[in-house]
Amino acid sequence: MAGLLSGLDKLGLGGLEGMNLFDEADSKEAEIVKSKAPETVVMETDFLFDKTYECPVCYQSMKERTLKTGKAKLARTELNLRPVYEEIEPLKYDVIVCPHCGYASLSRFFGYMAPTQVKAVKENISATFRRNIVWKETYSYEDAIERYQLCLVNAIVKKAKASEKAYICLKAGWLAQAMQENMPVDDPDYASRQKEAKVLEREFMKNALEGFIGARQSESGPICGMDQNTVDYLIAVLAMEFGKYEVSGKLVSNIIVSPSSNERMKDRAREVKEILIEKMKQKK
Repeated sequence: MAGLLSGLDKLGLGGLEGMNLFDEADSKEAEIVKSKAPETVVMETDFLFDKTYECPVCYQSMKERTLKTGKAKLARTELNLRPVYEEIEPLKYDVIVCPHCGYASLSRFFGYMAPTQVKAVKENISATFRRNIVWKETYSYEDAIERYQLCLVNAIVKKAKASEKAYICLKAGWLAQAMQENMPVDDPDYASRQKEAKVLEREFMKNALEGFIGARQSESGPICGMDQNTVDYLIAVLAMEFGKYEVSGKLVSNIIVSPSSNERMKDRAREVKEILIEKMKQKK
């Protein structure tokens, strides 16, 4: 069989017919592996930076660990609209806490407060607040849950809108779900910690449902940045989770036929409707 360079003898180069096309060293797989750049290890701190805020209650400045804009990559969105990101859980860094007076708020609601609200926080939170909030490079799920609880009690004290309290509960419920999914299985207390996190998730989600139903009836315009169809969809999913099938069914049906719903939302509503029908069959 003719070689790759056979026939060179006609040109007086017969002695070169057996030469390798590529140097042996260049063709070795080991050398190719060596030439590859080392894999970059992604750390949670790579997604974070310190941002300075001024507390609207005590007016002192503080620094909070904050997610870099556009750094986290969205992997998927769950049925209940929980966004799941690759390599980091942004929910852990959405609460701003003043270490001086104990005021805490979701970043969405952080800022101006009415004088009566400031007074209420000072009298009911700051007066007994133990100043043990310390700066950390990253937060554990337990740290983050504690911050959401402080955020929620502040919202209650300052008499925030039902939508704000519901949104805090929703995000805390999402966080409890993420906590369960990312809990090390080799943890000796895995079973008990899973159970505790599930109970916490259910409690937060139950109150989120109640709050959003109240907000839908008493508040106008976008609710926490969500239009009415999105709020109705969220209520439908939560209502289904807690066995309120009639409420869930009515809302998803309205979304599917609503001219103001986009196709993506209608598809989500159809998915919920299918699950709902199956749950109702199992109940009978």
